[in-house]
Amino acid sequence: MQRSINKLTDLLAAVLFLTFVFGSNSVFAQTTGNFAAERERAVKLVNENKYSEALPLLEKLAATKEADGQIFLGIGLSYWRLQDTVAKDKSEWKQMRLKAKQGFLKARELGVSVPEIDLLVASIKADGGDKNQSDNPQARAAMEEAFPAFAAKDYKKAAAAYQKAATLDPAHYEAALYTGNSFYALKDYDKAGVWFAKAIVIEPNRETAHRYWGDAFMNGGKNKEAEGKFLDAVIAEPYSSAAWKGLIYFAERNNIKMAHPKINNPVRVTFDGNGNAKMDMNGESIIAGKDDGTLAWTGYGLTRSLWRKEKFARAFPNEKNYRHSLMEEADALRSVLALAEEKKSIIKNLSPDLAALKALNNAGLLEAYILLARADAEIKIDYAAYRQNNREKLKRYLAEFVVKNGGK
Repeated sequence: MQRSINKLTDLLAAVLFLTFVFGSNSVFAQTTGNFAAERERAVKLVNENKYSEALPLLEKLAATKEADGQIFLGIGLSYWRLQDTVAKDKSEWKQMRLKAKQGFLKARELGVSVPEIDLLVASIKADGGDKNQSDNPQARAAMEEAFPAFAAKDYKKAAAAYQKAATLDPAHYEAALYTGNSFYALKDYDKAGVWFAKAIVIEPNRETAHRYWGDAFMNGGKNKEAEGKFLDAVIAEPYSSAAWKGLIYFAERNNIKMAHPKINNPVRVTFDGNGNAKMDMNGESIIAGKDDGTLAWTGYGLTRSLWRKEKFARAFPNEKNYRHSLMEEADALRSVLALAEEKKSIIKNLSPDLAALKALNNAGLLEAYILLARADAEIKIDYAAYRQNNREKLKRYLAEFVVKNGGK
């Protein structure tokens, strides 16, 4: 499996590009006719796998004011697809991968966030090399020796070869991961855990070693430790479905019904050309005279309007274009709570939605809830920075509000 992962993600990347570009025709129909026509031609070239022809056109489109994240996504994918066929040597190969990474990162900055694409970005080293391959030729040879042994279920031989690779290249994540996986296959769960821990030290924000270690703990009868590792896997890569698999299986095995807190925001916010918020809100409970604080949700739209018109530019001076951020969403939700507190004398019974929101805020876990339960593509951009200093808050949210309470 490890020898085919790059080709699998490569194929998936091409499929994703087609899906995302075709899904946005209505956006480009509003731009200049020339841009729309050239964009359509670029899509056609990519559909026909003519990446060398598509790339200069995509780069031309990227220099225009109409360019958005999907154009840069196309650039990244084109360089990614061409790296193995166009590059004349290792140096050029690395440079093409770096250009692919730049395209992907620019796309993410502009709001196009795709977990599978993020995996591609994570696989590219700072010099353009492949994180999935060791730079040590002896370690690579040991990995090649281990693969057929593992496939043949000779796990003892595989463990020895993978361990040799990991010793020769202590910074190679896959070598440590597969050493642990081989010991796991041998049902030596303690030794497997030692190697999964080594992999986590190398790449703490890749979910696989956390999840595999959780499996080892669970099969070793250590449920508490297993839960912790499954939570760590989600925290490492929360927007990847694979990261949730271990926790979901753990919950099913222990008859736990997991769920995020049930908070229904009754306000649908859209913006006009000047950034003013337009709110569509169901005020039935207010009209009926059964005020449960629902009116406080008007603060949500008003706060978001302020962010779009002025606060975003001050908070993010290095970002050219407005986006929906974690700071904005948290501020908007807190404004709802503030308004409800201000009007508490006329609120008879706080709605379950507002009560749940208040509980999260009081626990200091509102941002964690937003990132893990209601993040859109633009908010997801803020996840890595938040996780850097708030890993324990993310874990507390999952443990106390998603797992322990079943989202109640």
